[in-house]
Amino acid sequence: MTEELTFRWAQREDVPLILQFIKALAEYEKMSDEVVADEATLEEWIFDKGKAEVLLASAGGREVGFALFFHNFSTFLGRAGIYLEDLFVLPEARGRGYGKAILKRLAAIAVERGCGRLEWSCLDWNQLSIDFYLSLGARQMSDWTGYRMTGDVLTKFAE
Repeated sequence: MTEELTFRWAQREDVPLILQFIKALAEYEKMSDEVVADEATLEEWIFDKGKAEVLLASAGGREVGFALFFHNFSTFLGRAGIYLEDLFVLPEARGRGYGKAILKRLAAIAVERGCGRLEWSCLDWNQLSIDFYLSLGARQMSDWTGYRMTGDVLTKFAE
């Protein structure tokens, strides 16, 4: 790393920054049109309802990356895990080991909390990230397929 990376927990006043990171990640993933989150919604779900946590990574006096995660639960392990929803490092800060440092910090949080797993998903086309994760010793879960209900499908199914 060229500059020391420091971490801090996001606070309410960081909601605009969190949204900026989410939008930048969506742009990178070619999914900008899917972002409907706004500051009020993020503040409600992250800070009022406590449904996710955000770790901010700073170098050279500015935030260069973030991780948004929440706890899941493994019935087989009988304990909670951490599910990493988003990990993002600004393009100009990449290649300095910051992504690895953020993942190491999340792994340390998982261990400190007694969690049994640290999990995340990666888009199939993102070979650069896949290779990076594999180089860290992560195991690709090729025997599982994710499913999702959202929007009208979710609403209609719930009726």
